[in-house]
Amino acid sequence: FGERGYAQTSVAAIARRAGLSKGAAYLYFDSKQAILEGLVKRALSPVAAQAIDGARNAAPGIESALKSLLGSVTGAMAQKQVIAVLKIVLSEASVAPEIAAMYRHAVFDVVVPAASALIEAAIARGEIRPVDPELTVRSIIGPIFAHVVLAEIFGVRPARGLALEALADNHLDILLNGLLAPTEPRHA
Repeated sequence: FGERGYAQTSVAAIARRAGLSKGAAYLYFDSKQAILEGLVKRALSPVAAQAIDGARNAAPGIESALKSLLGSVTGAMAQKQVIAVLKIVLSEASVAPEIAAMYRHAVFDVVVPAASALIEAAIARGEIRPVDPELTVRSIIGPIFAHVVLAEIFGVRPARGLALEALADNHLDILLNGLLAPTEPRHA
């Protein structure tokens, strides 16, 4: 899929690459779409579950939960197989909407509601001000996703490489402290 695209890849070609006969491939997958679904589930579903579990089990407080969530997301984005599946989904989603729906179901339908619940809990505890939880999750995860898309799809790479961990730390700092310089000295 990564080399030829979804539409131009046949089950026979996939089977050959895997060292199987076409018939053997059909024993495990009933269609080319089922093979792609398997790739998405194998590469991305565990990442989504791990990100949410890590955030839920982080030290108390929204800062720890967000650091864990962003750490899981950036850790996953550093894996070649995750990037490869993401590139396939992004390149094929416009011509095969079922691929976008599959990705949404495996990743976003898991992460967004669970992360929104973390934001809602932090609001209820008075830890953060009232914000729209779903839009906040999109604002938190979106820049990481956009950074990878810019690099992997458009070839816009930072001089020092993806530096995903540094990006996550910088992003979290901006989220928690804003961009404006403090007008009064901060006390540690």
